[in-house]
Amino acid sequence: MLQPVRLTQITPFALIFIAAFSQVGCSSHATTPETPRSALVAHPQGADSARAEVYSGDVHARYESSLGFRVNGKIKARLVDTGAHVAAGQAIAELDPLDLKLQVASAQANLNSARANRDMAQSEYDRFQALLDKHYISRTQFDTQQNNLKAAQAQVAQAQAAAAVAQNQAEYTTLRADHAGIITAMTGETGQVVASGQPIATLARDGEIEVEIVVPENRIGSYKPGQPAAIEAWADAGKQMQGRLREISPEADRITRTYRVRVSLDAGDSAPRLGQTARVVFVDASGAQQNVVPLSALYEQAGKPAVWIVNAKTHQVHLAPVQVAAYREQGVLLATGVDAQQWIVTAGVHKLRDGEPITPVDAQNRPVTL
Repeated sequence: MLQPVRLTQITPFALIFIAAFSQVGCSSHATTPETPRSALVAHPQGADSARAEVYSGDVHARYESSLGFRVNGKIKARLVDTGAHVAAGQAIAELDPLDLKLQVASAQANLNSARANRDMAQSEYDRFQALLDKHYISRTQFDTQQNNLKAAQAQVAQAQAAAAVAQNQAEYTTLRADHAGIITAMTGETGQVVASGQPIATLARDGEIEVEIVVPENRIGSYKPGQPAAIEAWADAGKQMQGRLREISPEADRITRTYRVRVSLDAGDSAPRLGQTARVVFVDASGAQQNVVPLSALYEQAGKPAVWIVNAKTHQVHLAPVQVAAYREQGVLLATGVDAQQWIVTAGVHKLRDGEPITPVDAQNRPVTL
């Protein structure tokens, strides 16, 4: 059985040997170099593409109108469907005309009665005129009859106007397109009772088409009517059409705080279809000397933006302050601080220390030669 070793049994020479061996082991561990961490690096890109501000919107006709009947009634027939192309004056829907025909008959009867009263008043006036010439009646009696004739004539005019209104309303039972265009919506159905002015269909007129976009309030000051733009349909990517900013809404939306902007285009037969998604690109020519970096490359130092620049010889990183010009869809547009020849760290910037060496790699995790 093994006996525990007492400290008194260890010679001074053995203690010195153990201490020296321990010191050598610690020294060897301390001098082991750390492996540089891998970091994704890239060159800042030119700002030619990043200077373009891109907005997504929908294709609309420049003129869109909601169509409705001018009288109350029950829809008797719907003559077109959504998506149909209609000509100017073409019938879209019809109301049941029975009640309006009765109103026309009533107005015509009132007109006939007013005319009969006028004819009688005219006969009385002629008779009183003859009696006045013979001095058989007083001037006062003649004036009374003259006033009766004027009242009867006024009643005829009133009845004629009422009959004309009734006749017009009877014709309003047919809803017609006021311009040639495409029916983009139909909300009225056969058998539905509708009120006067209630929208039944939406008509997009033929001719000019536009793309409607929304611009945030912090960017709306950069745009003015007449400014050129490039338009690209999502369904036909890569094919750009020229457009021009036509209209800026004078008031921001109360909920989204964005401004509605209309950009007109003239693409002829190659124009995108109504309702399609389109991208509108505005190019800002003021940033010709600027560079763009990924948003993930941005670091904050003392509350100010900065990026990590890699020394091409030592592979050490150093923090450099930058000035942000704008935030874009493609990344961060920098006014100053970097140039296109430098290498910057584009990911994991919060884990780096100033002067720390790194192993540069690209987006495919392959070593990069600086």
